[in-house]
Amino acid sequence: MKIDALGDRALIVKFSDVMSSEANILVRKMDIFLSNSKIEGITEWIPSYSSVTIIFDLLTADLKFVTEKIREFDESKYDLTLLPSKKIELPVAYGGIFGPDIEFVGKINGLSVDEIIKIHSSMTYTVQMIGFTPGFPYLYGMSEKIRAPRLEKPRKAVPEGSVGIAGTQTGIYPVNSPGGWRIIGRTPLKLFDPQKNPPLLFKIGDEIKFIPIDRKRYDLLCQK
Repeated sequence: MKIDALGDRALIVKFSDVMSSEANILVRKMDIFLSNSKIEGITEWIPSYSSVTIIFDLLTADLKFVTEKIREFDESKYDLTLLPSKKIELPVAYGGIFGPDIEFVGKINGLSVDEIIKIHSSMTYTVQMIGFTPGFPYLYGMSEKIRAPRLEKPRKAVPEGSVGIAGTQTGIYPVNSPGGWRIIGRTPLKLFDPQKNPPLLFKIGDEIKFIPIDRKRYDLLCQK
């Protein structure tokens, strides 16, 4: 665990310089530690793949105080298997107007569209980070067989529910937004609703499984 200052009112706790499931487990444990400890002065924290950024109020805490409290973290005290987590099945219509980049992903990997769908939907993914836009889940567990580069020029508008690939990551656009990921499908389910509590369909640590559906099923689910 490495702790570095980020200006005068924030610090970053790093568990690794690369993405890994081991580092993300430590991130999730740190998230629990911060939630339970209620350290004076800490106003918020942002978990990522392998680090946690912690922001504090200078009127009630300083860098030395917060750093000392963070060093009290003992990862052995936390068992993630005891934490509540959801296993979510997300219906996805692959290809066509919903997945304009799926043929490109297949071409560069020497696979057919059906093979891309089979590989992508056969995996169980873990939500390792939420960011970019409200509720955008970065999912861990995608096969190297379907990796793909980001678009050279990002789209100005990506429809809500679009499922994309960037490198060896996959994720879902919860709202209409610009984006540079390769889009291979779309889910009709609403992932982010600011009127609900909680506003997100999932949280860090939840597991997601994609279920292929056809256009007819997609349209039917949109009506619900």
